[in-house]
Amino acid sequence: MKKLRVGVLFGGRSGEHEVSLLSAASVLKAIDQKKYEVVPIGITKEGRWVTAEHAERLLAGDKEGRHLRAGDPEVTPGAAVLAKGEAIVVPPQPMHRERGLPPFQSDGQVMARRASDRAINVDVIFPVLHGTFGEDGTIQGLLELADIPYVGAGVLGSAAGMDKDIMKSLFRAAGLPIVKHLTFLRGQWQANRRQVEKLVNSQLNYPLFVKPANLGSSVGISKAHDASELGAAIEEAARFDRKIIVEQGVGGKKKKAREIECSVLGNDQPQASLPGEIVPGKEFYDYAAKYLDEGSELVIPAKLTRSETKRVQQLSVAAFRAVDSSGLARVDFLIDPTTRKIFLNEINTMPGFTDISMYPKLWAASGLSYPALIDRLIHLALERHGEKMKNQYGLAKR
Repeated sequence: MKKLRVGVLFGGRSGEHEVSLLSAASVLKAIDQKKYEVVPIGITKEGRWVTAEHAERLLAGDKEGRHLRAGDPEVTPGAAVLAKGEAIVVPPQPMHRERGLPPFQSDGQVMARRASDRAINVDVIFPVLHGTFGEDGTIQGLLELADIPYVGAGVLGSAAGMDKDIMKSLFRAAGLPIVKHLTFLRGQWQANRRQVEKLVNSQLNYPLFVKPANLGSSVGISKAHDASELGAAIEEAARFDRKIIVEQGVGGKKKKAREIECSVLGNDQPQASLPGEIVPGKEFYDYAAKYLDEGSELVIPAKLTRSETKRVQQLSVAAFRAVDSSGLARVDFLIDPTTRKIFLNEINTMPGFTDISMYPKLWAASGLSYPALIDRLIHLALERHGEKMKNQYGLAKR
């Protein structure tokens, strides 16, 4: 039987580029080579799609990448993952501003490509791109246009899952419990800082968490303990996005919220894993605590009552459906340590995917191994594409 040709897409232009390299290295190592023909596809920080030789250099890591703590020495940057001389077909001309549109035009008309004419000749794409340009619907839109099945959420689910403001609006519309928050634009902050600070201070209680609306891995997030720290926190978030979200901390000034995570897997009938708990080595689970510093602890399964576990699982599936996600997602919660009230924090539609990341570890604890999880996600991608192929895109003659 012919092997399914799977393109593992990694790297990208976002601030989570190095995290993507760790995820890709794990997937390439664990995927069943007897069942799949694996095609590594790298995207540089500048947005160039590269051949396997250059993709290997990406996976080997740069000066920044070598400082990331992957946890498992065998999946840290530095180990060669790709075979020497391995080649792939890449897009003939990536879209650059100075070059205009890629060559999909003939006599002034845009021509649709046949499947055999695809620039990347694969049966399915497994994107392990995190953050901007990889998890926000942009790469998903490209793959939709190319009519290539792919792992994970579609354009809408990816975009909604990336934008914390839109995400929370969908959660609220679905009746899900969320923390008190407000959103404003970088332009509003730059035009009248005092007015924005007054608005925040009048509506929310400290401590506050200030975040870029569109980013992951806790990049650009700061905790403001009081009004004196608010301005600097907003400036940090504004470096990464035009939209800033400010959330009221759960637990108040004296106690920290418990951070619970739950993995979801499926398409139309999603299932939730056992929940896990993050015990940060720092004040909260920021980028450094996730990838650079030692001391954070993962507790799997989380020490919750049976009813709390069931509630987290139910809310996880509800959040998955609220943003119209598919394939996979990790859903994060905050629990007030005093009242034990559960708040839905956010959904991550392409979570960290090394074999020591929380998403696969939660499934492993629920009985699904890392290689089996990869296999299941590829199956779900093909299932979702097959469902889409049932759609009619024109008016048929009767």
